[in-house]
Amino acid sequence: MGGGQLILAATPLGNILDASLRLKQTLEQADLIAAEDTRRARRLFADLELDVKAPIISLFEDNEIERIPEIIEKLKNGAKVVVISDAGTPAISDPGYRLVNAAIDEKILITVIPGPSAVLSALVLSGLPTDRFIFEGFIAKKGKERTEFLNNLGNENKTTILFESPRRTLQTLKDIQEIIGDDRKAAVVREISKTYEEVIRGTIKELVNWAIDTEVLGEITLVIAGLETTARKQVDEQAVKRVRQLVDAGSSFKDAVQEVSTQQGLSRRELYEASLRLDT
Repeated sequence: MGGGQLILAATPLGNILDASLRLKQTLEQADLIAAEDTRRARRLFADLELDVKAPIISLFEDNEIERIPEIIEKLKNGAKVVVISDAGTPAISDPGYRLVNAAIDEKILITVIPGPSAVLSALVLSGLPTDRFIFEGFIAKKGKERTEFLNNLGNENKTTILFESPRRTLQTLKDIQEIIGDDRKAAVVREISKTYEEVIRGTIKELVNWAIDTEVLGEITLVIAGLETTARKQVDEQAVKRVRQLVDAGSSFKDAVQEVSTQQGLSRRELYEASLRLDT
């Protein structure tokens, strides 16, 4: 392995008291700090009253690839490089993933300073099942990728966590409502660990009404319950018949199965197989 060490360090989401002693010591002992926003990093160091002597360089989504050779060279020469995001754990919907892969390729030692995570904090605050969950980051604003995510959500049986901007929260909740209906449980978690932390729990319909009546502000995390197994309907003859009707009307077989399974809360795989059997 190379002589240096790459350290992914979680920083407070909003309350500086969440900064661990290990985080403070590591930042003060670093040879180089790669920060998503250098100004916010310096503000954090000042708030924590740290004596940081290492140079601070920017590492954000648009410059991560071009920064990698410079950082890897420092690591190969024995430097201790600390990566931090604006808040929370780096490389989770933040820069760091590509750098980690490059460091792995160069057999450089990598470690993490665990700490705050908006994903896990929102999950446990939501009151929704925590045994199985998926994290989608920021979903696409429009287009095929967004449509596919929303369609898949209709039959997802794991708790889903995603980030959203406050100005798009209402539209996203409406889009989710259109696909999965009114009654699925969900939560809007905002401003985690900050002064105005708030958790709004309810059905999708109730959250849509909340977003209509409220000026949505702050950093938003949405948590949506999975489709309960007991709530999933069995594929019946009428569902298969509806697939056939859509195909006869010009839909592709795949699109017809997708539409019917979403509308009726059915397993796409089971409906697909049942419809195939009918055709054979």
